[in-house]
Amino acid sequence: MNQCGLFQQSAQNVPLCEALGILKAEHTPLNEAKANVNSMASQFLEESMEGDYADALLTLRKEVQLFFDSLKVHSEKEEGILFPMMHKYIGKDSGPLVVMEYEHDEAKRNIVSFLEGTDFIAETITEEKFQKLVTHVKEAYEILTAHFMKEEMVLFPMAEQYLTVDEKTELLLKVK
Repeated sequence: MNQCGLFQQSAQNVPLCEALGILKAEHTPLNEAKANVNSMASQFLEESMEGDYADALLTLRKEVQLFFDSLKVHSEKEEGILFPMMHKYIGKDSGPLVVMEYEHDEAKRNIVSFLEGTDFIAETITEEKFQKLVTHVKEAYEILTAHFMKEEMVLFPMAEQYLTVDEKTELLLKVK
């Protein structure tokens, strides 16, 4: 087994403080909603819609909006509380936090592109436009799937190691 595999295996078994446990537990309903949205998007791309794209986009839009509302609450806790706490330990100009912040931005950019593109749906939507819009949802899914894994395997165990007891208490008060 390579070094990375050993770290990932040991990181999975790191007991997390209550605050980090809350952030990690929030991934479960987010992952379920994300999987639902991705499944719906995949189904729409695979089905023959025969030009009836508007109804499919409206259905998908409702689910994406619900997911995005929950994601925003969660990501604000990470971006506004946990990431700044970790900056003093691992920096903010390079390293895992820069990558994770970029992933947050890219996932949100894709979701916003989909939502803006489906804000006013014309009766006739081309297959090309339909596929482009749905691809934004698929891309956000891919980004967030890898991102959540990085947080669970790298960021949360690292935060458990670096944050002081007082910082963990502060984090808990802010994420509850």
